[in-house]
Amino acid sequence: MKSKLWSLLFWMVIAAAFIGPGTVTTAAAAGAGYGYSLLWALVFSIFACVILQESAARITITSGFTLGEAIKNRFKSNRVALMIGIAIFLGCAAYEAGNILGAISGVALIFTGIQPAVFTVIVVGISAIVLWSGKTSTVANFMGFVVAIMGFAFLVAGLSTPIDGSSMLKGAFIPSFPKGSVLITLGLVGTTIVPYNIFMGSGLAKGQSLKFMRFGLILAIILGGVISMGILLAGTSVKDGFSFENLSSALQAEHGEWMAYVFALGLFAAGFTSSITAPLAAAITLKSVAKYEKGWGNSERNYRLAWGSVLLTGLVFGVTGIKPIPVIILAQAANGLILPVIAIFLWLVCNIKKLLKEHVNSFAMNLAMLFTVFVASTLGFINVFKACFSVIGATFEFEGAVQIAILALSVLVTVLAGIKVRNETKISQNS
Repeated sequence: MKSKLWSLLFWMVIAAAFIGPGTVTTAAAAGAGYGYSLLWALVFSIFACVILQESAARITITSGFTLGEAIKNRFKSNRVALMIGIAIFLGCAAYEAGNILGAISGVALIFTGIQPAVFTVIVVGISAIVLWSGKTSTVANFMGFVVAIMGFAFLVAGLSTPIDGSSMLKGAFIPSFPKGSVLITLGLVGTTIVPYNIFMGSGLAKGQSLKFMRFGLILAIILGGVISMGILLAGTSVKDGFSFENLSSALQAEHGEWMAYVFALGLFAAGFTSSITAPLAAAITLKSVAKYEKGWGNSERNYRLAWGSVLLTGLVFGVTGIKPIPVIILAQAANGLILPVIAIFLWLVCNIKKLLKEHVNSFAMNLAMLFTVFVASTLGFINVFKACFSVIGATFEFEGAVQIAILALSVLVTVLAGIKVRNETKISQNS
């Protein structure tokens, strides 16, 4: 039991990574704008996150290779893995800006008239001290304790709102796209199933037990998902358009000043934890796809340059004072587009018997990953179509011919990926 509890604490770093200001912003905005209607997107995200994160960690534990190393071995080239690694690194840099801005927004809800530049330097400085140690287990355990505080704050805020049980269940299990909700829906998926988390989870799994990994990782993701749902429930209390200030005011009006402090604490903790995990994930990802191992030890130059560059990005954006909400939501939406690519690569590697031996994907796991790839592809194509419509000045609606085209493309991508996986499975069985 003690080992299981420590495993849960260790893997809470994944929850710390995806419950950042992006989750607070996107989930609360979803609740404020659409009530319970988009809860289903969080339910799917939790399911898919468990499938993908467990698969990535299983690859490392059973084969000894991180996900990046497994991709390099599969394609006999460093080019594919390096391209993915660079994309993940750039994504981490984009997230870091939102993380720092979100943490500052939490502080600003309590201390009016603060100097954002001062608090940005403080947050970046503390993050740098934690990361400089180079001990990922220490960082992970520290994040576990902070997430516990953050989770308590958000759950108190969410569960304190009036809840319509039947409407909540309908929203959780019946998918729908209310008018204007496409970008927010994509953001809900993107804020939970984060590509850099998949690489980070794979890197952190080295030396872990498969049994304890599954217990700690799956439970941590479920708890993180419940916290995200609590944030969405809290968002339903906003009636005049979402902003951090409006949500804080709504909670304060309903429950007293203490609830505003609870929300501010949760928002700051979300930004602070993610300001550490994003640079950590960037370093772990680049380490896994690097052509040479020299300089990539946890306390060596290249590794520290990787996480230091991400921290520097957050510092620059924090000092310039860019408004957090639009930056964060757009970053989450872009992440949703990258996700299908990572999911397909992961699905392929998990069926290489030479690497995973008896721990290759089961039939049920392959079905689950097929479903995950299809939904992730659908959301990714929605993002592409929406961007194209914006360029020509047209209004995007997920209906009619557009809906048919997106679903057809998603089916095509999923089928082609499935055929590739099947061929890989046959090759592995015959080798």
